[in-house]
Amino acid sequence: MRLRPLIALTVVLSILGVVSSSAAATPFPGRRAFTLAVPPSYNAAIPEPLLIALTGYNQSGAALEKYLNLESLTQSVGILYVHPDGTKDSRGVQFWNGTPECCDFESPKVNDDAYIMSIIDKVSAQYAVDPKRIFILGHSNGGFLASELACNHADRIAAIVSMAGASYTTAAACKPRSPVSILEIWGSKDPTFAGNHIRGKPIPGATQIFYTWGAIDRCSPTTVTTPNALDLDTKVLGNETSLTEFQQCPAGSAVDLWQIHGSGHTPTISSDFDTQIINFLLSHPKA
Repeated sequence: MRLRPLIALTVVLSILGVVSSSAAATPFPGRRAFTLAVPPSYNAAIPEPLLIALTGYNQSGAALEKYLNLESLTQSVGILYVHPDGTKDSRGVQFWNGTPECCDFESPKVNDDAYIMSIIDKVSAQYAVDPKRIFILGHSNGGFLASELACNHADRIAAIVSMAGASYTTAAACKPRSPVSILEIWGSKDPTFAGNHIRGKPIPGATQIFYTWGAIDRCSPTTVTTPNALDLDTKVLGNETSLTEFQQCPAGSAVDLWQIHGSGHTPTISSDFDTQIINFLLSHPKA
C-alpha cells in the first residue's frame, strides 16, 4: 500500500516557509455571500488550488473552520480557501441540499449544486485557480453535497474528502464523466458507519460507499489495508486509524477509506489531521 508520506507537502512548506500572517479575506457579495481566504504567497501568474469546505447539518462555515483549522495550513502551502454557509430552513437550521437523501427537507428545494459551482466560477474569474486542483471537503451533511458534486461535476472536481458523509442510496445515480479521487473518513463508532436511514430512505455506510466509488472510478478490485497507520483522534490511544485503498485506479486517481477505530461522528482531531487531508488532496490533481 502507498502510505503517502508528507513528501509533497514538506517540499512545499520548505519552499514557502510557515506563514504567520493572517489571510487576506476577500468578500464576494450577493444573495449568498461568501469570503475567500487568499494566501499571502498568491501570485496571479501562478494558478493555485481551490478548496471549498462544506459544513455539517445545523453548523456554520465558521464553526467548521474552527473545528478543522484549515485556514492556517492553506495559507502556508498556497491554497485559495472558502468555507461557505448553507441555507437556513424554516426552523433556522442550516443545511445543504446534497443528494435527495440529505438534507433539504422542505420545499422548494435549494440548488446548492449551482451555488457551489458558482463559487468556483466567481473565484476563478477573479483569481488564478488551477482547474486541475479544485477540491471539496465535506463533513456529514456537507459530505453528501461533496459526493453529489463529484458525481455530477467530475470534469471540474479533482478530489473530495468526505468525513462521515454518505451519498446516493443507489450507485446508479452517480455517473461521473471521469475518475474523481475520493477520501472517505469515518469513525468506527459513528452510528452511520454501517449505514442509516434518513426519513425512511436507506443511506449506504462507509464500506459500501468505498467499494461503490472503486467501481465507479473503475479501479482494480484489489484493496490493501494498513492498520494503525495514522493518529487522527486525540481521545483514542495510539495510531487508531487504518488506511484501506484500491491498488490501481485510472488517471492517477485514488479511492481511500480511513477508518478511525473507536471514534465517533465528530472525532477529536489531532494536530496533523489537516496536514494529512491536504496532502491527500494535493497528491491527486485532475489528470
